[in-house]
Amino acid sequence: MTIPTTERIARLNDHCRRGLDPSARIMVTHNCLARLSGDGEGIAEVLAQAELLAAVRRYAFKPGDGPERDFGAFDLQDQRILFKIDYYDMALEFGSEDPADASITRRVLTVMLAEDY
Repeated sequence: MTIPTTERIARLNDHCRRGLDPSARIMVTHNCLARLSGDGEGIAEVLAQAELLAAVRRYAFKPGDGPERDFGAFDLQDQRILFKIDYYDMALEFGSEDPADASITRRVLTVMLAEDY
């Protein structure tokens, strides 16, 4: 049985979001990290980042969130957080020609405050 393209992309996105894709890149906006860490440095920033990524990993998609599971929104520490997965070629220079093909696609997961979007 062949898996539909949209479902292949969704599964690859889930793999990325859960931190299981070694070729993926995870980006957190400075504003988001600063707000969650209380503008702290060192351990406060590390703890904020860990809490943020744990929330992204356990995010439960709803039927209206889209079939590719590439975007989500949730609240954390009274902040509205968004995450988005984009698809690039392996050199991160251009968009991917086929996001359903993990061998030619590098995913970039960006986590941000809603106001950063």
